[in-house]
Amino acid sequence: MRCNIAPYLMLVALVISPVAAHAGAKIAIDETKWVSVGAGIRTSFRSTEDGAPSGNNWSNDFDLNNARLYINGQIHEYLKFEFNTECVFCGNGNGNESYALLDAIVKVELNQYFNVWAGRLIVPGERQEMNGPFYSSTFDAYQTPFVSSDYSLNYGAGGAGVYARDQGLNIWGALGDNREFQYVVGVFQGLQSTNAAGPNPDDNPLVAGRFAYNFLNVEANPGYYTSGTYYGTAGDIFTVAGSFQWQKDGAGSRANPGDYLALMVDVLGEKVFDDVGVLTFNGEYKHFEPDYSSAAFGDGDNFGMFQGDSFSLALLYLVDDEIGIGKFQPYAKFSAVYPDRSSYRDELEVGVNYIIDGHNASISLFYQYGDIQTKGLNYAPTGVTGDHVSSIVLGMQLQI
Repeated sequence: MRCNIAPYLMLVALVISPVAAHAGAKIAIDETKWVSVGAGIRTSFRSTEDGAPSGNNWSNDFDLNNARLYINGQIHEYLKFEFNTECVFCGNGNGNESYALLDAIVKVELNQYFNVWAGRLIVPGERQEMNGPFYSSTFDAYQTPFVSSDYSLNYGAGGAGVYARDQGLNIWGALGDNREFQYVVGVFQGLQSTNAAGPNPDDNPLVAGRFAYNFLNVEANPGYYTSGTYYGTAGDIFTVAGSFQWQKDGAGSRANPGDYLALMVDVLGEKVFDDVGVLTFNGEYKHFEPDYSSAAFGDGDNFGMFQGDSFSLALLYLVDDEIGIGKFQPYAKFSAVYPDRSSYRDELEVGVNYIIDGHNASISLFYQYGDIQTKGLNYAPTGVTGDHVSSIVLGMQLQI
């Protein structure tokens, strides 16, 4: 009987072979074929003023924010794949936790100019959406309104995607001698109606794109993904990007539909001061124009996308001196949301990150004051209330 030792060799390779980008270990099958695996966990404790069920005391909430498994691979010089999962409902503690498909991407990567990814993947948007939670500059990174694929809770009929993902295709690449101009454009399912309800009965697709120019050092990430900071490892950075999403009848209700349009601008600046520290600036502005009638809020099938403007600004400083096993990074952030039909809301956040191993290991302690959390994602014309309250959050992130 012939003994196949390949699985055992692959297991050894899995343990001993590190991978630099977005994966923990690499299994080398031959000169062109390989598979890498990794995992990521984000967990936190939040205490919010008057957040207890009684409404009179501070809440005490432990949460499992994310629990992901990553699998990447290559079967040919030009053919690769990516497969990631997420633990859905892990934070609610009701026993309904389950692992769900997050990404399933077939990748045709030809050269710096033209590449194609298809399957279930991130819809092009502003930097924060492209960072995802694990590569953002702050732990609680999502204070401004979501795009439709992040606002939705399911794919297919009645949904527009989940976790900023949708099913479709992206074309991406970079132009210039140093790849300083980076682009990604794609077409996706977008919001789909059922036979009886919801806008977009004609099954119009969603189109999206992002265009970025690196004025200083060029950001280097897998594909078209981004990061909110590089902790000084990429040198001085100043990148400006614009993005859009559009879908005919992509918002509102069957009786009162509207064309979904999102226009976004983001800026990343990072300055390295040798032997002193790293100063990082993140800024974003979003304009949403779904253009549906206020009457849609009275319809049971309303896909009530945000309409209006928002922005978020963050300034961080990574101290160069290592204390213990990491470095301290104090920061301040301000976010504001201005709906056209609903009440304004804002939030101030100050805190400190303890950076142990870049995006792979960090601890965050921060204070928030505002009404974004209390008013939530409800942008109805009336009945939206919420006080400015204080929250204290301790978060931890680990991935490999």
